[in-house]
Amino acid sequence: MSGDAKIQNPAKGRTATSLAALEVFLQRRTLVMLALGFASGLPYLLIFDTLSAWLRESGLSLTVISSFFLVTLINPFKFVWSPVVDHLSVPWLGRRLGKRRAWMLVAQAGVVIGLIAISRADPAKHLGWLALFALWTTFFSSTQDIVIDAWRIEAAGTALQGAMAASYQWGYRLAMIVAGAAPLIIAQARGWPTSYAVMASLMIIGVIAVLLAPIPEVEARSPDRAGAPEPKGGALEHVRRAIVDPFADFFSRFGTAGFLILAFICFYRLSDFTLTVMNPYYLDLGFQKTQIAEVRKVFGAIMTTVGVFVGGYSVSRFGLMRPMLFGSAFVPLTHLVFAWLATRGPDIRALLVCIGVDNMGEGFAGTLLIAFMSSLTSAGFTATQYALFSSLYALPGKLIGANSGRVIESLARQAVQGGPLHGLTGLFTRLPATSFRLGALKLGVTPQDLAAGYFGFFIYACSLGLIGVVLAVVLARRRPGLMSAPSPGDLEPAPCVLAQAEPFGG
Repeated sequence: MSGDAKIQNPAKGRTATSLAALEVFLQRRTLVMLALGFASGLPYLLIFDTLSAWLRESGLSLTVISSFFLVTLINPFKFVWSPVVDHLSVPWLGRRLGKRRAWMLVAQAGVVIGLIAISRADPAKHLGWLALFALWTTFFSSTQDIVIDAWRIEAAGTALQGAMAASYQWGYRLAMIVAGAAPLIIAQARGWPTSYAVMASLMIIGVIAVLLAPIPEVEARSPDRAGAPEPKGGALEHVRRAIVDPFADFFSRFGTAGFLILAFICFYRLSDFTLTVMNPYYLDLGFQKTQIAEVRKVFGAIMTTVGVFVGGYSVSRFGLMRPMLFGSAFVPLTHLVFAWLATRGPDIRALLVCIGVDNMGEGFAGTLLIAFMSSLTSAGFTATQYALFSSLYALPGKLIGANSGRVIESLARQAVQGGPLHGLTGLFTRLPATSFRLGALKLGVTPQDLAAGYFGFFIYACSLGLIGVVLAVVLARRRPGLMSAPSPGDLEPAPCVLAQAEPFGG
């Protein structure tokens, strides 16, 4: 009997360990993290992507719409004011709720005010105010991200960081589905102002999460200071520690190859960031808002998840080099399916194909980039270096993406009778009469000209991906060790890095 007991005990032990691993997702902190992830993801699409559909329906040009993308430039620079959030406590509120929870409430209040203000602005009459409200919302949304990351690290030990990060991602992705689909459906039935007012009310989920969030132990031990001590040495010393030292460490490890690495980070997903006018594109094609919501945000989210899984598996199976090289070429090529869609009109099956292919590529490339940037960090600078890398990868693409509408309209004008792209218009003679009609009327061209402009734009977006392909090949040859197959220990997630890539594409 004793021998049998000895044989059964390991199995029981494994079962108990598995149950304990699953139970962490039911802990108070991980459930709070799920809701905070939702609150973090909700404003993201509302600030530009969903807003672009409203702007297009209000009759604004693609040039103006894509210029709104510039409001998202605040996010890559959030490391600039993160020291203020990290070291200062909110007066009165900080003493009662703790520094992290107080800042989260302030940030969430700012997001709610911004979304309500957006809901009351008419894009056709108050475009300047709408841009200001979008900028306001972006600032407080980025501030909320800073504080949520800080609370996550301080509120949970290393063993719980994996579950906390997973909960955050689930909440964030759920919010993206809601913010991408629900506003379009509500706007179809009740109008855009009601749609944005409803979205603002959903931030109550984040407020409840903050009130239920436990105060990190480091704050509980020092309620008056509410967290980490103030930096010594003044503002210049803090800048040196926060920005100069992490970069100095990076270049001390990689030397001049560091510039090549940073260039690769900047341009790897450049082609994705040019696709800033996709909602206007679908509306110009003739799709209904409910169709866009169902296919792009629900089916698209599923395909992004598939791409994330394939990317994660590829890294664990083949290392980084081969998947990164493949991704640098594959992802830009997926943009060509949208050029094909322009010849099909509002064909729901064609839209499914386009969204499926592009979103899977987006999830794949985003996962690889996260793994690559995480591999470049070093102990002592993990969070700061990763934040700086993630800022760099977004900045060039956002600057170029802000001109996407101008590129489309310029190409459309070149497709008019006698123009250099006029030969493309023959591809669109069988489109329904409603496709591209309103957009073309506003631009002063024919629907076939506008369709040709979109067609040429997607080829342009694909060609930008060649920069990433060249840099990937050069980097693989010069520093092959950066993308070698991982050892088992390398597959453990970094405890202080919350892997997240900004979603773009279809």
